[in-house]
Order: sequence, then structure tokens, then C-alpha cells
Amino acid sequence: MTVPASTGVTAEEAATSTRLHTLKKSNGMEVTVTNYGAIITSILTADRDGNLEDVALGHRTAAEYIAASEKPYFGAVVGRFGNRIAEGTFTLDGETYTLATNNGDNHLHGGNVGFDKVIWDVKSVSDQSIHLTYVAKDMEEGYPGNLRVSVTYTLTDENQLIVDYAATTDKATPVNLTQHTYFNLAGEGNGTVLDHEVMLNADRFTPVDSGLIPTGELRSVKDTPFDFTSPKAIGRDIETENEQLALGKGYDHNWVLNKGVNATELTLAAVVYDPATGRVLTVSTTEPGVQFYTGNFLTGTLTGKSGKTYSHRGGFCLETQHFPDSPNQPEFPSTILSPGETYESQTIFAFSAR
Repeated sequence: MTVPASTGVTAEEAATSTRLHTLKKSNGMEVTVTNYGAIITSILTADRDGNLEDVALGHRTAAEYIAASEKPYFGAVVGRFGNRIAEGTFTLDGETYTLATNNGDNHLHGGNVGFDKVIWDVKSVSDQSIHLTYVAKDMEEGYPGNLRVSVTYTLTDENQLIVDYAATTDKATPVNLTQHTYFNLAGEGNGTVLDHEVMLNADRFTPVDSGLIPTGELRSVKDTPFDFTSPKAIGRDIETENEQLALGKGYDHNWVLNKGVNATELTLAAVVYDPATGRVLTVSTTEPGVQFYTGNFLTGTLTGKSGKTYSHRGGFCLETQHFPDSPNQPEFPSTILSPGETYESQTIFAFSAR
């Protein structure tokens, strides 16, 4: 089956149908969300001296996201399938489905109008949480099944931003949802993230081909620039002569998380520390992998909400996920959701300072 044409939201529709909702705690931490793309537009959190600053790259309003000359998925929930599907095609239950090829020869983040470019329904909202839903119709962007999906953002007293996803379908379909916030713990627009120190709880990663599609190998990170098992600065090895770094123009790969016996339990994925401000981001997830991306395709031409430009490698993403191209790689953990099942996933972004 071939993907039908899709249309996105116009700036006029965004102006009348989207809202900003702010979750807030008494200590000053705030997270602002819009129902356009379920986007996190800002995260206000304190440094070691108690100074609050926005650490999420993005724009102020839905109309600005729509009008932006580049759309790097700032802060959005991406789906129906986050990350890449090779050549925009997969076969399921004997039928071949054709998706948009919006990333070279491949399909990326749900297609031309993925979940990042639609208006979600706000079902409930308070100072602590917001619950959003969206119904992706059968064959929307080429995917089978009417998919009912929800995301809930909850801000806790412990400065944790909890992201809960759920989905059901009436026809078997791939589902792989993730959150695509770009972080700069020094504050959005404040230079690069190359000095940020990162620990990834992963002994292996999935190397890619020239289209950034996994080859199927689960390769050890030992003695490679991909070893973040002990904290190190993002910039330490990023310019090392290495085929995988050259293909990704930096880090843009899936790490295979070290999971316990129960693969669905919440697991530590990453810890990021900014020495300049003392801010710490700790990420835990029920997902088997995390895409660590270092803003390699930011060009310095986008201006963010504070009027600062976003430089090359001016932000990093930690996209908790199942592995890229899983519908075409049966040895990877399955991303197929069947009728009668419920897709459930949780990721926690915890903020602190030291």
C-alpha cells in the first residue's frame, strides 16, 4: 500500500486551536507544553546557585514552529514510528506498506506529517500534569490501523518530568514513540554542548550504514569513541577519525541499554552534567535503547525563543526508543502492536544540580 498525501496544520489553525500549558513547582521549576505536536517548548530549572534558566531549545508558539525555516523536531513527540525505517517500507502480515521517504531514501519520525505536526487533544491539565491524546487514522502517513495514542507529562516535587505513553490499535502496526527535546544545560542558545559530560548505561550500540540505518550488528563500545560507560565530555572524541562518526556527522546512533532480567522495568539510560552551571539531567526509561544525538544538523541559522541562534551542536537529544528500522530487522526487539494489546512506555527526565 502507498502512503496518501497528508496536509499539516496551517499557522491560522495553530493560532485558534493551540494553547500553551505550564506545569510548575513552588521551587520555580516549570515545564511548558503546547498541544501542537505535544511539544515541550521550555524547561526552566535551577543551576548550582539556584539561578533558573530555560534548558530546552525551541520556539515560543505553535505558529513559530510551523513558520520555522528548519524543523529539527524541537521538543516534540515523534511517531507513529520514531527514528528511521529503511527505504520507507516494511512488510507485516504478508502485506507491504510504503511510507514517505522524508530523509534521503528513508522514512524518519513518522513521515511528512508525523505526530510532531498535528494538534493533540488536551484531556486534562493541572499545575502538575497534562494529558494529551491523538487518533492517527488507518493509513495515515501509510501506516495500518486506527491508532489511539496518549502522552502524559507529570512534573514532580523531586524535579522529575515523567513522560508516560500509551496506545491501542485495531490493526497490527509498528509503534515507536519518543520525546525529541534538545537540551543545553547551560541554557538554550548558550553555545555548544561539547563540554557537557555524558554517561550512557550501554555496553553496545547499533552501527549504521550511509543512510543511518542499523546494519543489524550490536557492536561493543569498548575501545571506540562510542564508549560513554564512564562520564566524558561530548566533545572529547567527537572529531575522532571514525567511520561511524563520519556517517552520523557526530553522534547520531542508537545505544543498546544494559537492561536487567525484566526488560520492561525502568532502567537508568543516561546522566549528563554541565560543569559550568552544575546542572544534571538523569534519564531513566522502560525502553531498550536511546538515540544520542548531538545536534549535528543544526546550522546556526535558526533563532530560538530568546533571540539567540542555535549553533552547530548547540543541543543534544536523548531519544528513548526501540531500535531504528525494527520492522525490517526481526532480531531487534519488536515494535509491532496488535489489536487487544496496549503499548505502554515511560521515560523520566530528572533535573538536579551539583
